[in-house]
Amino acid sequence: MGDQLGLFAAGDGSRPTRVGDVDIAYRPASTALAKASGFMGDYDFTLNPYIGCAYGCTYCYAASFAPPERQDDRWGDWVVVKENAVRKLRNMRTDLAGKTVYMSSVTDPYQLIERRLGLVRELLEVLADREVRLVVQTRSPLVTRDIDLFKRFEHIRVNMTVTTDSERVRRVFEPQCTPNRARLAAIGEVVTAGIPASLTMTPLLPVEDPVAFGQNLRATGVTNFVVQPFHPDRGRFTAGTRGPALKLIAELGWDRGAYERTVEALRRELPQLAEGRGGFRPA
Repeated sequence: MGDQLGLFAAGDGSRPTRVGDVDIAYRPASTALAKASGFMGDYDFTLNPYIGCAYGCTYCYAASFAPPERQDDRWGDWVVVKENAVRKLRNMRTDLAGKTVYMSSVTDPYQLIERRLGLVRELLEVLADREVRLVVQTRSPLVTRDIDLFKRFEHIRVNMTVTTDSERVRRVFEPQCTPNRARLAAIGEVVTAGIPASLTMTPLLPVEDPVAFGQNLRATGVTNFVVQPFHPDRGRFTAGTRGPALKLIAELGWDRGAYERTVEALRRELPQLAEGRGGFRPA
């Protein structure tokens, strides 16, 4: 594979500049891996194959990290591909064996453009050869495409984000994402293949039936679960989304008390439910 994405492991050989309503740009990155810090400080490195995210979830904190030339209020409308990421990773002189890598911290590795490019799949091949300890974070069923590569890792975990049991809530907060049931089916497939997995309810949005939600999560075969509260007064909402999102939050009475009652109900169904940073420990 070459310097420019190896064009392309899972695509059609083109460099799309638009996928749906999302503008796609390409640029080289100075490095493939970044030293982990902050919330991800328990890891050695983070790996973000893309800048920006086509899912454009209304609450996404990553919009705050948008580069100056790309307005964070257009979060979800653009994605930048790190076109030399595979070469950069392959040529790193650092011994990565046993190092912990979190993919991804400010983008979703399996967003829409990945289906065309296969960049993540190429990166996984290199990461497996370099013997890293990997955690993959996504909300996309496309993750099942790479089960064969996950099996090459001695230490790996796949995290699937599912923030609510309500499709009404999902459509307001995550309008471009796959429905919840498809995500649960996908992580169940990962577990069936023998790959360690977690379900991350981060942030936890309004839940209609906590007991049934917990039972459905457990039915996937996953045994590790993580939850975090949603803070409507923190971070940034993408353009035009704050009003409808906050209106729904108020309508459903989703405050700290409702969150705590929901978590208490979930704990009865999910004894291994962790909260906050501790639940994101390296594989």
